[in-house]
Amino acid sequence: MTSTLNPTRWASPALLIALVSAAAFALSGSFAKSLFESGWSPGAAVAVRIGGGAVVLLVPVVLVLVRHWHDVKRSLPRVALYGMVPIALCQLFYFNAVQHLSVGVALLLEYLSPVLLVLLAWATTRTSPRLLTILGAVLAMGGLVLVLDLAGAQKINTEGILWGLAAAVCSAAFFIMSARQNDNVPPVLMAGGGMLVGAALILGLGLAGVMPLAFSSADTVFAGHEVSVLVPILGLVLVTTVFAYVAGIIATRGLGSKIASFVALFEVFFAVIWAWLLLGELPRPIQLLGGVLIMGGVVLVRLDELRGTGAVEPSAAAAVEPDAIPSVQPSTSGARGR
Repeated sequence: MTSTLNPTRWASPALLIALVSAAAFALSGSFAKSLFESGWSPGAAVAVRIGGGAVVLLVPVVLVLVRHWHDVKRSLPRVALYGMVPIALCQLFYFNAVQHLSVGVALLLEYLSPVLLVLLAWATTRTSPRLLTILGAVLAMGGLVLVLDLAGAQKINTEGILWGLAAAVCSAAFFIMSARQNDNVPPVLMAGGGMLVGAALILGLGLAGVMPLAFSSADTVFAGHEVSVLVPILGLVLVTTVFAYVAGIIATRGLGSKIASFVALFEVFFAVIWAWLLLGELPRPIQLLGGVLIMGGVVLVRLDELRGTGAVEPSAAAAVEPDAIPSVQPSTSGARGR
């Protein structure tokens, strides 16, 4: 068994892979926003993204069901719930927020989910958090005030803020549902099966008229150039879903889930950079400062969690087992309901 914070892991090639994974995940908002500007609805973008990911993972999911049916059949309702809330609704709410806010601000709102978990634990257990967690929560909430720029001249988009906070709630559900110990559901089934259910839910809501489901085959503008609509579609499916998750799995094997969770925080940084380079979006200086405070608060909360649990990572031998891949653990990819 090796220590969670073994410093040699920070120098491994897995660190670079983890950063690449975070950068890939961070592109989802930029790809989606280009679709919105060509007439797509957020629901349509989510349906294509997770539906495409489900198709890629369909064969592995079927194989897992055939091989492990007796072990997993009782857990299928939980897989379905996982697909509905942390996968489908979390992405839908985040993309709705992106439609009204900059990509960076929308993602920062979603990254408040660790603070929501602190408040939930405080309310349900009646046990006061430790000082470091309290400081982290206060820092994050102060950062939220700056990100929203309540005193600024620009009008606050209330709808966008509410969508972003709703995404944070769904992201918190992702952490809770993924934190089960001795889970008998293989990660590929949890992720792939969840995507299948999530895509079905989004399509069902759209066909029932509950939410708009607008697609368009018109060319769109991405990175300042007019491109085929297939560019952002393939980017969402192949880059921000399939590649990002595979790279995240490889990185977590090398770094361990705890260290990988900290590296995943760079997703917010990369999202701001991508939105600046590709869409010309850049939060105002006060919002950037607020973003730093939010991420600082999240880091403090997670550091306190590490100090309190004293957990250690699985052995390397365990990490190479297919069913032991931590692809859906909460610390593998941060708030990865997107």
